[in-house]
Amino acid sequence: MNDPYEILGVSRNASDDEVKKAYRELARKYHPDNYADNPLADLAAEQMKKINEAYDKIMNERKSSGPSPFGGNTGYSGSTEFADIRSMINAGKLEEAQELLDGVPPQKRSAEWYFLNGSVQYRRGWFDRAYTSFATAYRMEPSNPEYREAFSRVQRQGNGGTYNPYRRSGNYAGGNNDVCDCCSSLICADCCCEAMGGDLISCC
Repeated sequence: MNDPYEILGVSRNASDDEVKKAYRELARKYHPDNYADNPLADLAAEQMKKINEAYDKIMNERKSSGPSPFGGNTGYSGSTEFADIRSMINAGKLEEAQELLDGVPPQKRSAEWYFLNGSVQYRRGWFDRAYTSFATAYRMEPSNPEYREAFSRVQRQGNGGTYNPYRRSGNYAGGNNDVCDCCSSLICADCCCEAMGGDLISCC
């Protein structure tokens, strides 16, 4: 059997929905009902068989490899040394997963460790940390489609304005936006003005 992704006309990084969409379109095109009393009926039936086999193979491979904790299934069927942590992330047990990740010594933190750590941070809404972890995983194994997709998605969000890797929750790199800092800045400004013989209002 040829490459099932090639038969369906999708990339290996395609999401499950993209694979299903491609399958449905091809199935409609080569359905036997479309070739009744047609000399191409046998060829269409053979093509339909290939399409069904390709779709089944892709879906079975993805089920056996398990879904990506980042969201969606990437179809990457490589081995995993952190299967228990992946299961926790998929089940939403983020604190337990983070505890296990933190227990791995720094010298033993592989690309998969950084990917899973980024997945936990992303689901918690800590996008700056997720960005750093995904970037590290991708840099360590740039050929891994799972890591590449995660890093690319975070990058796209940054370009779209919904995520800035230099922005933290409530904070910006180089500054703090909360009310206390605002008040502190006003008090400091007032003191400076008094030292110059005026008050804040007159200085402004």
